[in-house]
Amino acid sequence: MKRHIAVDVGGTQIRVAVFSENSIDPLEQKKIMTQGEGKTPIERLVGLLEEMWPADGQVNSIAIAAPGYLEPKKGIVVSAPNIPGWINLPISEILNKKFDVPVLLGNDANLAALGEWKFGAGRGHSNLLYMTISTGIGGGIILDDQLINGANGLAGEIGHVISVPDGPMCNCGKRGHLEAVSSGTAIARYVKEKLETGTPTVFEAGSNPSAKEIAAAARNGDKLSNEAFESAGFFLGRTVADFLHILNPSILILGGGVSLSGDLIINPMRASLEKHIVSPEYTKNLTIVQAALGDNAGLLGALALSLNY
Repeated sequence: MKRHIAVDVGGTQIRVAVFSENSIDPLEQKKIMTQGEGKTPIERLVGLLEEMWPADGQVNSIAIAAPGYLEPKKGIVVSAPNIPGWINLPISEILNKKFDVPVLLGNDANLAALGEWKFGAGRGHSNLLYMTISTGIGGGIILDDQLINGANGLAGEIGHVISVPDGPMCNCGKRGHLEAVSSGTAIARYVKEKLETGTPTVFEAGSNPSAKEIAAAARNGDKLSNEAFESAGFFLGRTVADFLHILNPSILILGGGVSLSGDLIINPMRASLEKHIVSPEYTKNLTIVQAALGDNAGLLGALALSLNY
């Protein structure tokens, strides 16, 4: 039986799943902490793969969804935030030498897009824009049924386009990026800054509410919380308009924790999008939906990478 091993690596945990060729239900799945037991993250990954390797040894490929900046064609993790030692790491070469099977590598957000296209909300669409909105903003692009990686595998960093010149500081250290004005972090910062000026709200002065708490307050009628989502949605819609002009997708898929706020973010995003597109033709047949794969997006994206290999 043909099997594929999918790996989803994050700063907190490593997940590994073994799949047969014809099912998205894993034959076996396990997760471990990325760091611990006096071993490096790569040593922990190798150990988990050895533990889960089928007894008959029949594995067709290993595919890895990893965070950060990568060179997928070379199988190199250039830099991965929160994973010690993952600087210019030739991960594909290391695992190929150990297990003697093809090892494929992809950025986690890009592979989430690939997974949604292959198995999730994007099925049936050839041109897709996927955005994950949580602590930061990431995404991936499918054009004509092909994942767009770019010359060095760095395409799809849609959270780092400039939305507000010289605007708020982004997590990356640059100013005015979409992530700095429309992410969960940005929503929380908006409320915190208004609290410091004495703006009336249900939150106490000096508190530091999360985007999830702000969403709950907005649903209960808190004006400031609604303003925070209105602001985030405005910049999100304005920037999505630019993406539509460039990419002309037939579907926009929204993932990540902030997308679960539903109409709080989607309604102002739609209003801003309609205001900023150059022609209504761009949205006439555009589908906007929430992502379907949830926490399994990385694993299933890695599986899709293997099946497309």
